[in-house]
Amino acid sequence: MQPTPPQVEVTVLLARARAGDAGALDAAYAAVYDELRRTARRELRRMRDDFQTTALVNESYLKLAGGTPLAAVDRNHLLALSARAMRQVLVDDARARKADKRGGGLKALTLTASLGSAEQAAHDVLALDEMLTSLHKLDARAAQIVELRFFGGYEETEIAQMLELSDRTVRRDWRKARAFLLNQLES
Repeated sequence: MQPTPPQVEVTVLLARARAGDAGALDAAYAAVYDELRRTARRELRRMRDDFQTTALVNESYLKLAGGTPLAAVDRNHLLALSARAMRQVLVDDARARKADKRGGGLKALTLTASLGSAEQAAHDVLALDEMLTSLHKLDARAAQIVELRFFGGYEETEIAQMLELSDRTVRRDWRKARAFLLNQLES
């Protein structure tokens, strides 16, 4: 008997989860857990954020598992939803840091103090989230590609497979999204 490919296994588990099997979602997430940790570690290192890798992956899982029923249909869709959940977790964390900076925390920030890497990372995440929300209104697919590249850490070829698009379409949308984001940064 040949081993089941990981994509098929995750797809079957997700189908069972949508049918009401509570343990199937846990098993599907466990099947992609190592990949999500690598992605989270790479992105957090790139962003110079002090959020812990395991905490980010676990918080993302809680976001996916809680509330509305999971809509993921296959492994790629689960990874895409996880990237979106990571974005939401990082944005929530950045908002909390910003609220602490405005008086909820114990340390006061003076006008002459410089932003440390954690505060800068929080500011960057919030700015990117705002720009992605604007981009999503204009071009939802381009916003999803940015989300997968920035928060998911996926390459263009991986995104093309996940979204079932050609590499060329992903490259074109990525260029268009980058131009939009650069324009937003300059204005």
